[in-house]
Amino acid sequence: MELKDRIRQILASREKRYVNSDRLVKSAVLLPIYERDQEYHVVLTKRTHELPSHKGQTCFPGGAMNKDDLSLLDTALRESYEEIGLNPHDVDVVGELDDTVTLVTNYIISPFVGFIPYPLEFTLNEAEVECLIDVPLNILTDEESFREETQVLHGISYVTQFYEYDGDIIWGATARILKGFMDLILKED
Repeated sequence: MELKDRIRQILASREKRYVNSDRLVKSAVLLPIYERDQEYHVVLTKRTHELPSHKGQTCFPGGAMNKDDLSLLDTALRESYEEIGLNPHDVDVVGELDDTVTLVTNYIISPFVGFIPYPLEFTLNEAEVECLIDVPLNILTDEESFREETQVLHGISYVTQFYEYDGDIIWGATARILKGFMDLILKED
């Protein structure tokens, strides 16, 4: 079975964990995957230092839901188009991952997994995106690229996950989403 079909089946056969709170901002991201030379890659963005939050961080394309979005999927697709020029018609959405909460900025993030064609021309919104980071999925299974650390925020201890790839650090909610995704697809092997 192709990876896309396997992931679609895995995500359809499980119940998504939702986070509901009127105090947190609803947001959505897209985990875009493509195949090149028989290897799967995920596309991440590196945010500019001009943005009000998450400056310079590596993340998925996405952002806060606005009043014109009909759903969180619409949010993820709209933001992906605005940030990297990814046409929603080029995305084959195969499912959703569990919601996650940002610990400092108070967002509920709803992640969507989508496959995109390769090659694809991206158009970066230079006010928001410094560059794209293309991460092979097999890097995310390498124990050398992953670590966890215990940190304290406002007197509460929590575990932060990190991936390192090609000099870039992927951490926080993005790393949690990637780790959850990889755990799901590897558990089914």
